[in-house]
Amino acid sequence: MDRAELAQFLRARRARLQPHEAGLPSTARRRVAGLRRHEVAQLAGVSVEYYTRLEQGRGANPSRPVLSALARALILTADERDYLFRLAGHSSPTTPGLSTEITPGIRYLLDSLTETPAYVVDAKYELLAWNTLATQFIGDPATFPPDNRNMLRWLFRRPATDSYWGTESHLYFARHSVADLRAAYGHYPGDPGIAALVTELLGCSPQFTEMWAAHDVRVRRRIVKRVEHPLVGWLEFECQVLNVSTADQRLIVYCAEPGSPTHAAFKRLAEQASVGNSTSNSNSNTNTNTNSSTSTSTNTNTNTNTYSSINSNAQPARG
Repeated sequence: MDRAELAQFLRARRARLQPHEAGLPSTARRRVAGLRRHEVAQLAGVSVEYYTRLEQGRGANPSRPVLSALARALILTADERDYLFRLAGHSSPTTPGLSTEITPGIRYLLDSLTETPAYVVDAKYELLAWNTLATQFIGDPATFPPDNRNMLRWLFRRPATDSYWGTESHLYFARHSVADLRAAYGHYPGDPGIAALVTELLGCSPQFTEMWAAHDVRVRRRIVKRVEHPLVGWLEFECQVLNVSTADQRLIVYCAEPGSPTHAAFKRLAEQASVGNSTSNSNSNTNTNTNSSTSTSTNTNTNTNTYSSINSNAQPARG
């Protein structure tokens, strides 16, 4: 608990609040701005002596109910309320649910990264948005129904005999992913989507069951990945995890060093994807003019990546 900062914060918030804003009658002209200490104490349902000690940096640590009452009395915003709780040594009083909404700004950013693979996932690894180059590494999520675009489900539905599980780097990635999921499990207690995913994977994957039983907790951060791509060979890049501030979402970006062989490979893959999309669009337009049913089929097929969709493995680039 940071007593000094808590005291300063309470004094500052009290000073900005006018009586009429708090539902109190306006009285004669006041010598100082804001509410008086006894007014805040009255609104929060605590004694004047107790509140005075808080503003003086003295006294016992306030409980969560007292902090909630102070937040209501001082008409704090959600951000200010969270800050108040943390100053007093408590966790945030409310945790918003998982959001699947992608803001226009994030979509613009994804589209602008034409030579950098990037995609967005939520806390349970549900793929929410991606750019064209990302499909060269994770496959094309558009070829899957919206309720089957979970990267952990794709990963742990690999058979136990899959060679993927025989590579230490793959196992490290899988363990780290499970530890990150457990962190989300604790951050969103009772979330039905996370609970259902965990139950599903426990029932179908011995690898997940073993890793989940380890109770490792670790939020995902940047890592350096080395993968073998079927078209351009071995690549090495930094996998950056950028948090989207307005929601518990992560923007995953594959960052190649400028001028490196991996950077050049990203450019080649981007050019191939661009040519493939142009060809598909041209064929689709031609078919649209001749037969509407053929056009529908063509439009569906253009969602598939230029070399291979992820199918059962859900990850064309090995690494």
